[in-house]
Amino acid sequence: MEHLGLRVRILLFFALLGLGGAVMFAAALWFAYGRLDQGAPLSAFVTAGLIGCLALWGLVALVWLLFDENVAKPIERLAAGMRARAHAGVDSDLDLHAARYLGDLAPAASAVSGELSRSTMDTADAVASHTARLAAETRRLTALLSEIPVAMVLVSPDNHIVLYDAQAAEVLAQVAPPRLHAPILDYIDATAWKKARRQLDKTGKEVEFSAKGAHGQFDFKVRLKPLGQDGEGHAAGMLLLIEDSQALFSPTAARPVTYDFDLLSRPSPASIRDTPLRDLTYVVLDTETTGLLPHKDEIVQIGAVRVVNGRIVPGEVVDRLVNPARTIPPASTRVHGITDAMVAGAPEIGVAGAELHRFCSGAVLVAHNAPFDMAFLHRFGKGAGLVWDHPVVDTVLLSAVVYGTTQTHTLDALCDRLGVVIPERLRHTALGDAQATAEVLCKLIPMLAAQGYDTLGKLITQTSKHGRLLHDLNGGSGDKGA
Repeated sequence: MEHLGLRVRILLFFALLGLGGAVMFAAALWFAYGRLDQGAPLSAFVTAGLIGCLALWGLVALVWLLFDENVAKPIERLAAGMRARAHAGVDSDLDLHAARYLGDLAPAASAVSGELSRSTMDTADAVASHTARLAAETRRLTALLSEIPVAMVLVSPDNHIVLYDAQAAEVLAQVAPPRLHAPILDYIDATAWKKARRQLDKTGKEVEFSAKGAHGQFDFKVRLKPLGQDGEGHAAGMLLLIEDSQALFSPTAARPVTYDFDLLSRPSPASIRDTPLRDLTYVVLDTETTGLLPHKDEIVQIGAVRVVNGRIVPGEVVDRLVNPARTIPPASTRVHGITDAMVAGAPEIGVAGAELHRFCSGAVLVAHNAPFDMAFLHRFGKGAGLVWDHPVVDTVLLSAVVYGTTQTHTLDALCDRLGVVIPERLRHTALGDAQATAEVLCKLIPMLAAQGYDTLGKLITQTSKHGRLLHDLNGGSGDKGA
């Protein structure tokens, strides 16, 4: 019984009450029947019993509806609101009116949340001070890097990118979109890299080597420097210096640094389903189209945002207009604002889809109402030879897990609950909606983990239970949902 939700358990309680009442009615009728005179009308007793049973079930149903509306649902909403404040940093007020029949529970919960919020604000002030100092140090590091005429990439012991500067980003982009926590083998020829790694692990000293891009593009002259050793004598991290990168780099470009040093020590999970939600790499995407029919309409805009280590990675985005090779209906333009003139010089879906596919390599895909967007990508992927076999997380289903199926699960409603603001000028643009969905995802991850759904496998198992609301794509494909 413990795995059942509160409202289901309450429903079962009242169902048992009704069933018990019916059994008692039947027993009473049987007892009366056994004492009937031979000439007594049996049908009258049967009719009376049926009417009594129906009346009892009607009463039970009425009481359950009142209980569900005034007790079970408010408790769910109150719990979801407290989780949002505790785990997602949402500071909106709890809905005390909805929980008005719960006695002092709602005011007490609000008081506790308020005290926690004040304590959190005090801690946040201290964190903000430290963050400001770190930001100043980052600016100094960026200025220092601008004087070094080589592209730099920091690589973790398991060969994933932990840091890259803007010069390295331009160099890597010649092979594939630069991405934090992406495998370095997405960019550099595997044979040359593995040989250099073996030599580095064996000697513990800097290695110089030449390598081509992962797909044979360009020639890189590379130095691989170890950053200390772990307990087993292997490199604890490596600094990759691409020395001849000036030919591929605009020397006047800015030199911001993209990094997450937590990725240096992250252990490799046994499988993606066993990976904690926070440790997954996500690409949150959205599309704008000529209409709502994936089997016949076309994509006119693609937006995508990467989330690594539970945070949105600044600068790692796709924001691409797509030429649909047909006229955009005026009704669609009124929604997303994209006109025929805007897409006239844009690439068609074959080029834009391949770019997005490279950007999504190795990531879990996330979308709000994912069956709609994925139906378009699957359709165009078939013609371009692109296989979209990534795990898919739908924020509609995540909302159902956290807030219950009786709530509204539109993107606007979810943003309102979690304090995510979508600028009006970005609403119904692919990148704007993808950014908002990514912010929602970052707030939902700790809330889901606090409920026990802390790995991808557990989450998929739970979201699949809400298939009546929206099809879960991890077991197949779907079309446009509500």
